[in-house]
Amino acid sequence: MPAVRSALIVGGGAAGTATAILLAREGVAVELVEERPDVPDVGSGITLQGNALRILRGLGVWDDVLAAGYPFDSLGIRLPDPAATLVAEIPDVRTGGPDLPATLGMPRPVLARVLLDRAAETGVKIRYGTVPTALSQDASGVDAAFADGSSGRYDLVVGADGIHSWTRRELGIDVEPTSAGMGIWRVHVPRPAAVERTDLTYGGRCYIAGYCPTGADTMYAYLVEDVQDRSGLDHADQLDVFRDLASSYHGAWDEIRDSLSPDTFINYARFEHHVVPDDWHRGRVVLVGDAAHSCPPTIAQGAAQGFEDALVLAELLVAADAFDESLLSSYADRRRPRASTVVEASVQVARWMLDHTPPAEADVPGLMRRISTLVTDPA
Repeated sequence: MPAVRSALIVGGGAAGTATAILLAREGVAVELVEERPDVPDVGSGITLQGNALRILRGLGVWDDVLAAGYPFDSLGIRLPDPAATLVAEIPDVRTGGPDLPATLGMPRPVLARVLLDRAAETGVKIRYGTVPTALSQDASGVDAAFADGSSGRYDLVVGADGIHSWTRRELGIDVEPTSAGMGIWRVHVPRPAAVERTDLTYGGRCYIAGYCPTGADTMYAYLVEDVQDRSGLDHADQLDVFRDLASSYHGAWDEIRDSLSPDTFINYARFEHHVVPDDWHRGRVVLVGDAAHSCPPTIAQGAAQGFEDALVLAELLVAADAFDESLLSSYADRRRPRASTVVEASVQVARWMLDHTPPAEADVPGLMRRISTLVTDPA
């Protein structure tokens, strides 16, 4: 019998839905609340490394993920010249094991739908369009009040509500994300036939120009620049800025620019990072994913680390016969060193670029090997 009989999951992202699935299939009565009114139907793409794919397979959604996504096993490095010269083709490490691809790209909204559908199949009660407004706990449970006027009592509350987590603040954990000094533009566009993996270009107008296939006909492309206030731009202005910045890049980038239209999804986000340095819980309320730690997407480990949180937390709760706060301390003690290493590595890559560190001093390949070796071992 799991250590808890009921759980509230706050947030329907990757870490939240994974936690919900893992607990519900062991007999826990799980309720998940999500602020958005429904699953998003537009968005950009996501790059999933093998350690994320391994957990998705364990969640029972691998077939759906593979069908919707685009797997590949190498990384290309190109120059910002008129020919988009390929200077290196690097085999990716299969961190999820030899029977899984090294990397898979897919649309974020599709991944969200796959995970939420799986959660519903396992018995999770999903409520859209509401959030908790207060949590009050005692030795035996947590009372939650919600924005829609409802309330509930739970053995455990899991805060999976992202980088600017309400739950983290409600617990009085005084940790906020720090800017990494960069911002990223993302667009979701048709996939040129020549794009069969992620290719990265360093230099030109941006620090990085990259793209990742997300399906048979789709991909997302991204440009990383110095962080700045882009909030005053409307959609047409955003596309103009993206088109202008992308003018430094060629090869597939010529087709990417030509494919931009008024219907193209585009967004801009700042690179931020944080790690909660001590326990990730207070009483019976615990944090997972970006609520506990966040990193720039420079090594594509954000979602994977959230999945690993879910796996470890659920494993500890299911293995215990009764709840004790030491279970949640053990969870953070097990996850914090690995998550912190990933965050530090992600920030280091950004710093090297911001400081224009020469390649001979910025050992990106060595750093990537170290992280790949780390995450190859299950969490």
